[in-house]
Amino acid sequence: MNPVKIIKNGIIDENPTFVQVIGMCPTLAVTSSAINGVGMGLSTTAVLICSNFVISLIRKIIPDSVRIPCYIVVIASFVTIVQMVLKGFVPALDAALGVYIPLIVVNCLILARAEAYAGKNGPVASLFDGVGMGLGFTLALTVLGAVREFLGNGSLFGITILPEMCKTLLMILPPGAFITLAFLMVLVNLVRNRK
Repeated sequence: MNPVKIIKNGIIDENPTFVQVIGMCPTLAVTSSAINGVGMGLSTTAVLICSNFVISLIRKIIPDSVRIPCYIVVIASFVTIVQMVLKGFVPALDAALGVYIPLIVVNCLILARAEAYAGKNGPVASLFDGVGMGLGFTLALTVLGAVREFLGNGSLFGITILPEMCKTLLMILPPGAFITLAFLMVLVNLVRNRK
């Protein structure tokens, strides 16, 4: 087990958004700004790390017939903790992310990593997998949010950069999410294919 390789795998080789194309609901819905992308990404990362670790610890005592419901209970527990932390310490971000924080419970990224990795590997490797996948997801959401915010609002992380006449409202609306994601996926695939 090489922790650096596992983390690199989640960030680059198997990036959840640009390569595996999973977790699209929050990816498209909350990335109207870079701050929202960072907040959703880090929230998901925290849940991924904790749930991967716990699931890998209990994987051998869970009967196959109730494996997925057990995973969901573990994930839901950590999502609840993350949501309570956000409500208590970052209420503006909690309000901006809204219903998408509780929906982390059924995010296919979390469930896929629980099933494909944490359910088959030890706790330390699963923890590093959660870190890598979470950072890859955070990076993707932040880049997507930054591009949409820059083109749609003329700002980056809330700081105005472009004059009013250079803003494109379409980019902060739902179609802008699809357009931006498509272009970023093409760019990522061009870079990956050159290697």
